Amino acid sequence: MAFLRIGDTVPNFQAESTAGDFDFYSFHADSWAIICSHPADFTPVCTTELGTLSKYQPEFEKRNTKVCAISVDPVDSHNNWILDINETQNTEVKYPIIADPERKVANLLGMIHPNAEDTNAGKLTVRTVFFISPDNKLKAQIVYPASTGRNFDELVRVIDSLQLTVYNKVATPANWNKGDKVVIVPSVNNEDAENLFPGYETVKPYLRLTEDTFSNNDNNSN
Repeated sequence: MAFLRIGDTVPNFQAESTAGDFDFYSFHADSWAIICSHPADFTPVCTTELGTLSKYQPEFEKRNTKVCAISVDPVDSHNNWILDINETQNTEVKYPIIADPERKVANLLGMIHPNAEDTNAGKLTVRTVFFISPDNKLKAQIVYPASTGRNFDELVRVIDSLQLTVYNKVATPANWNKGDKVVIVPSVNNEDAENLFPGYETVKPYLRLTEDTFSNNDNNSN
């Protein structure tokens, strides 16, 4: 079983999905991508999560980010479950849900944690989120136990931070949200900082802040 680390190339994979035959590289092409694993169909927390992901899909699309979900259930189960998700969560799921009954993709991506509770001794996935850049690099990941539903505002915030910091020489401080001040990375000396970020604020020599003038730049999501 592989465990991907930040900076690794996420391997391509093919599978069945609710949108038909699924090839990951073809799916996200030149976009960013988020993969969310969920333990099982027809379960309460997963139902709320996939409904919420559906409602947040337009926000991800604004950020040139495609979303998909995966569990170890078959396509027929996914399709039947979507009816429940749409009904109970007042939405219409349009993103693909990948079927992985043989756990090939889950094992490839390291979504099976044998010692995690509520995973039927590792037969089900935990709640993994992969954030993947257009060049297929894993830029961030968040892992939750089966008992903890994801915060989708945080997933949007992470995408905003990643897209901002990948293309600009800044980092995002604690509790940052889009539009808040950002940190100038230490590799930028003061002279270059003045050219790049005129009027930046020095709190300490290693802690320099500047206004977020980048977030509305379309280049940040390319």
